[in-house]
Amino acid sequence: MTALPLSGVRVVDLTRILSGPFCSMLLGDLGADVVKIEAPGGDPVRQQGHDVGGLSWYFAAFNRNKKSIELNLRDPKGIAVLERLLSDADILTENFRPGVLEGMGLTAARLREINPGLIVVSVNGYGSTGPYADRPAFDFIAQAMSGYMATNGTPETGPLRTAPPITDLVAGLYAALAAVSALRSRENGGPVQRVEASMMMSMLSMMAYLSSNALATGRDPVPTGNDHPIASPYGLFRAADGDIAVAPSTEVIVRRFLREIGLEHLLSDPRFENNEARLANRADLNAMINEALAGGTQDDWIARLNRAGVPCGRVQSMTEALADPQVAAQEMVLRIPHEGRGEIAMTGFPMKFSETPLHVHHPVPELGADGRASLLDAGLSDAEIDALIEQGILGPGTRGDGG
Repeated sequence: MTALPLSGVRVVDLTRILSGPFCSMLLGDLGADVVKIEAPGGDPVRQQGHDVGGLSWYFAAFNRNKKSIELNLRDPKGIAVLERLLSDADILTENFRPGVLEGMGLTAARLREINPGLIVVSVNGYGSTGPYADRPAFDFIAQAMSGYMATNGTPETGPLRTAPPITDLVAGLYAALAAVSALRSRENGGPVQRVEASMMMSMLSMMAYLSSNALATGRDPVPTGNDHPIASPYGLFRAADGDIAVAPSTEVIVRRFLREIGLEHLLSDPRFENNEARLANRADLNAMINEALAGGTQDDWIARLNRAGVPCGRVQSMTEALADPQVAAQEMVLRIPHEGRGEIAMTGFPMKFSETPLHVHHPVPELGADGRASLLDAGLSDAEIDALIEQGILGPGTRGDGG
């Protein structure tokens, strides 16, 4: 198979939980050789989520295409092992609070001594500068502080969080993009850089028209639930047997939508003649649309509206979405065989490459199972590795060869 885009790139991964592991998994999916350094006992996510045959599928979903070393970094001997691994790495990923890496002795100056070409990729809560830099972070808090939570829900419900840990994931995406950009810059003779992405700032950057309008007017957006803040009609509407999500984003599509459901005449009513008027009279318009749609089923309306070029779809449950034929066609549910664990199901690769399709080239690692092979590759001897195991610096999983 043709080499993946990041084949030959070596990543030492100190991240845990979600934002950082998502970043390093993306690098691994793209072909990088990712060595995940886990504290004794492993990444806490190994103990979270639904357990199937002794393995957390939550952990599996974010740690494929990585190797694992269980290493005690609270001991100077563990730091020395880490430095050996860093000496020929291209990228170090970490999601400690700012200052923790330096507290381990891995200052910018020390990292340059170890490896002048090392790119450091940091994922954190708020950024490494500013008054909140030292605060602990969590997705729920970042959702709240980024303005994101306040735009969800309705005036009646108050602010609402989004169910997925969205700020973790967006920060991980930005961090992966920053990593490959810094790598490309280095390869082109540019400086070796430290890059970072924070959960709060990453989410803030995604606020689109909500932040743009707030900057332009000085006013907060009003939460509108399933209705669109700046477009009408747009949202969930009720057919005879359930809801339909409809998104007429332009005047042309609004006309198509209203024509298809027999309400095109409303566009000559001053209350509905343009978007501004429709926003002011949204409740009345929505009621008329729901009355019109009540005469047909979800499937009928979705087929008709899509034929007319009106974006729409059913509100699917999680299991329905995972079983959707379009999801199957895009190979977005993978079932990966794992020795000793049976078959593991996980979501697939949203990035599509025509000539180098992504694949799982290393199943989710058992804790420490790749330690011996990775450390031998880094230049340690079997005797040195055995001694470190006996001293408790390396985990017991290092006894076997996971390579």
